[in-house]
Amino acid sequence: MLTEPRIGLCTVPDQDTATRIAEALVEQRLAACVNIIPAVQSVYRWQGAIERDEEVLLIFKTSDHVWQQLEDAVLALHPYELPEIIAVPIHTGQANYLKWIDSSLL
Repeated sequence: MLTEPRIGLCTVPDQDTATRIAEALVEQRLAACVNIIPAVQSVYRWQGAIERDEEVLLIFKTSDHVWQQLEDAVLALHPYELPEIIAVPIHTGQANYLKWIDSSLL
């Protein structure tokens, strides 16, 4: 495999935002698949205060070769001032699934 597969994570404030971002990423071939997980409870420090919010979690199946484009697309669509957009490498996985991810991207 020429590229390195990645799992990306991003929280958003609501289902509509999640769907909009997920569909855009798949349509633009920046993610092979995006899972949308509703009702995630987030506790975090923001501007000196402890915040608690219900959010929606997006899980992207993507690759290093499109990561910067994916990040730029999420930033353009995301309503937060500082959104979580992180990735972890996929070190191993079912070979045909990893090939499918790669073939689904730009």
